[in-house]
Amino acid sequence: MKFGVVIFPGSNCDEDIIYVLEHVLGQEVVRLWHKDHDLQGAEFIVLPGGFSFGDYLRSGAIARFSPIMQEVVKFAANGGYVMGICNGFQILVEAHLLPGVLLHNNNRKFVCNNIYLKPETTNSMLTAQADLNQALKIPVAHGEGNYFADADTLKALNDNDQVLFRYCDENANVTDAANFNGSIQNIAGVCNTARNVFGLMPHPERASETLVGNQDGLVIFESILSLVKA
Repeated sequence: MKFGVVIFPGSNCDEDIIYVLEHVLGQEVVRLWHKDHDLQGAEFIVLPGGFSFGDYLRSGAIARFSPIMQEVVKFAANGGYVMGICNGFQILVEAHLLPGVLLHNNNRKFVCNNIYLKPETTNSMLTAQADLNQALKIPVAHGEGNYFADADTLKALNDNDQVLFRYCDENANVTDAANFNGSIQNIAGVCNTARNVFGLMPHPERASETLVGNQDGLVIFESILSLVKA
């Protein structure tokens, strides 16, 4: 599969995701600069983590107006696959490709730590091979990861099985204590109604190789490839 990784001024996880896609998974990757108007035939677009445009205004609020995002929006509207990780998730909600908003963490602190993540559905490209009873140990690094949605949006997300991940403890229990950033209903990742646009705050690309001592994030990428190959 051909992946396109969008690079904005301030992206700092682009090489991480490129390394996993190319060297761990053996996939073709093209780098897409934020001023580009050509997705170069990519079949799956990734918006990586970082601090696009310094996170001025709100995280992702400036990046969503980059020329490349015009192409990403059209690509998604035509059924193309798009995934945003951390800052990429923030950009996707700012571009209205995903519902909800991402607010400052409720403790007003930047959190860089390993957390636990519970997959909530197997009905998505990111979670098709996930064990719904297994907690995934995945790193986070964000100051604005507090997911919020109004009551109607929240009901729709739950009714339509759009919640992909929730923060949990090491035993896969979704608890208030595990909700380190204050996200409503512990939500850590969602998809759109068409199930082709995905966003999550944790960084699976930082937990996808034995070299870093953790492969829990690999199931997300293997799920993607399993459906493509199928």
